[in-house]
Order: sequence, then C-alpha cells, then structure tokens
Amino acid sequence: MALWKIKYYAPLNSTSPVYEFIESLSEIAQSKIYQTFELLIEYNVLLRGPHVKKVIGTALWELRILGADSIRIFYIAIEGSTFLLLHGFKKKQQKTPQKEIQTAIKRLAEYRSRK
Repeated sequence: MALWKIKYYAPLNSTSPVYEFIESLSEIAQSKIYQTFELLIEYNVLLRGPHVKKVIGTALWELRILGADSIRIFYIAIEGSTFLLLHGFKKKQQKTPQKEIQTAIKRLAEYRSRK
C-alpha cells in the first residue's frame, strides 16, 4: 500500500498560507499539528473522529488539533495518495465560521483551475 503524502496548497508563484500559518504558531501547537499529520499519513482516509470531521455540503475534511488552541486545517484527498492542506485557523467559537470554509473552498477552486 502506498504511503500517503501531505502537500501544502500554495497560490502560483507564492508561498503556502497553510505552512505560514503553522509556522506562526507556538512550538507546542506545531508539535501537536505534526503529530496529527503522522496519524493522517498512517491511517489516511480511514482516520476518524476526534481527529477528522467531514465538512457537510463540501468536498472538505477538517483536521482537528485539540488542546489549548483548537486548531483546524481543511484538506482534501487528491490523486497520488496525497492530502492537500488548503487552510488553517484557530477555532475560537463552537461553530466553524463560514468565512474560514469559504477560504478553503476558494483555494480548492483555484488549485483545480490549474489542472
């Protein structure tokens, strides 16, 4: 079975906003994120809650990093056994803000338009 990979979304000729978001966080938060990435790689599409959750009505999945900061990273599975990370943010309220979902959807549309 192929080992899954993680790819960071980046606009053409630019750096990845997801990677920059992760780099802006504390070392503890980054460590938790990378541990969750390892789970995603190991269990791939079989990974379930509390680590992942389907975003209803979209193609997106939400990677959930729990702890002092509730961090969320939206992603999809793409060809080549790869997870494409689209958008990350700190969740400050119970319901995921629609603008965060829209950011991920816009990035996904932009990514797909290059194909």
